Amino acid sequence: MQSYVNKYLAHIEHNRNFSPQTLRAYRNDLYQYLSFLTGEGCHDLESVTRLLLRSFLAFLKKKNYSKTTIARKLVSIRSLYKFLYREGVVKGNPVENIRTPKLEKNLPGFMSVKGAETLLNLPMLNTTQGIRDRAILETLYSTGMRVSELVGTDVENIDFFNEVVKIKGKGRKERLQPVGKHALDAIRSYLNARGSANKALFLNNRGGRLTERSVARMLKKYVKMAGMSLNISPHTFRHSFATHLLDNGADLRSVQELLGHANLSSTQIYTHITTERLKQVYDTAHPRA
Repeated sequence: MQSYVNKYLAHIEHNRNFSPQTLRAYRNDLYQYLSFLTGEGCHDLESVTRLLLRSFLAFLKKKNYSKTTIARKLVSIRSLYKFLYREGVVKGNPVENIRTPKLEKNLPGFMSVKGAETLLNLPMLNTTQGIRDRAILETLYSTGMRVSELVGTDVENIDFFNEVVKIKGKGRKERLQPVGKHALDAIRSYLNARGSANKALFLNNRGGRLTERSVARMLKKYVKMAGMSLNISPHTFRHSFATHLLDNGADLRSVQELLGHANLSSTQIYTHITTERLKQVYDTAHPRA
């Protein structure tokens, strides 16, 4: 069974524009699936039944995986069987009629403009680390890029003259993103202060490329200093970026492009936030509300 899974993983690595994180998730999902099948005495992907698949779902629920994680694991397995069917290895897809768990649409958290500005102004500019931290926060808020995109950015990706950054996004897709003057000035100050020839834009204290975890840890420090909600994460800057754009009149299609969303439906969740705020204003201000 593992040889078929490895063949499928090689296929998606070379023929699908999946990010390294997605590839890693698919690999972990499918190896977990194989381990479960083996534990149940099943050594043939062709002989998997719907009953066995439901047992696997029950196993995942018992492990307290979220509905989102379980849904992703089902997508991984369903995709594996589609590949094996095309290759003539199996005669059908047992996952075809298994219902994906219904996901709750949680509205993303975001900061107020004042809250964002509070965090942006916290890093002290008398050390290289403080200058770097200011540049990171300014870049996250100015571009709305994902933290994975931020740490993957190289110095050469910043075009100071045209005020854009080339972002390597999900599925290895690249996009050009406008960058505001505050962020560009902060990046320029950091590059002048760090004095390193490393191609990575943001470096750790040892001179290597900064990691997503390090950015999250750095932000947590400033959130604590500001006495703000500990739920604020690097992704909160992305949510705030989109919400503030829509609040100030940006159209949904433009925000979709700026966020690098493949589908408009991914961007539409932000309209719920702005609509909820309008409802609150209406309820407070209208005499007949």
